[in-house]
Amino acid sequence: MNTTIPLIPGKFFHIYNRGNNRENLFHEARNYECFLRLYAYHILPIADTYAYCLLKNHFHFLVRIKDGPEKSRHPAGLSQPFSNFFNAFTRTVNKEYGRTGALFQRPFGRIAVESDSHLLRLIVYIHQNPQKHCLVRDFREWPFSSFHVQFSGEQSFVNRENVMKLFASRKNWRSDHRHLLAGRDLERLGMECFE
Repeated sequence: MNTTIPLIPGKFFHIYNRGNNRENLFHEARNYECFLRLYAYHILPIADTYAYCLLKNHFHFLVRIKDGPEKSRHPAGLSQPFSNFFNAFTRTVNKEYGRTGALFQRPFGRIAVESDSHLLRLIVYIHQNPQKHCLVRDFREWPFSSFHVQFSGEQSFVNRENVMKLFASRKNWRSDHRHLLAGRDLERLGMECFE
């Protein structure tokens, strides 16, 4: 994991984590659904979501920390809602599966996004992650990511309008997702150590 950096209002961050000892976080479809409900409850008050992908033993989110008064509700800092979220999901999993102890590695990973090109590559990286880890032959088949949300009519917490502004058009979105990221792209995203 990278050195812990503070979450700063108005900035984009790649938030990621995995299970302790690479243990699975999700065992059934309902675990993914529970995770997203708890995420919405704890994180949406402090961050806008641009992309996400939940895999069996880890997850990725691209968020922009909101400006404004919400940050003052958390004297321990903007990391506290994430801690509350992880603890809530851990309690649920521990109770449901008869386990004890920590579920997630600590601290959770966070990388500040420093440029628009980094932002665009990161969205594609997050969506392509299930294919990279050989969970599916084509990342578009994975149901637990924001890839399908972008053009669906279903209600979502993903900030679809702003995501599309980043890509400028559906054509660019499709084109950028068509090319699988590897090697140098991953190094530039700072993810080679997490994999």
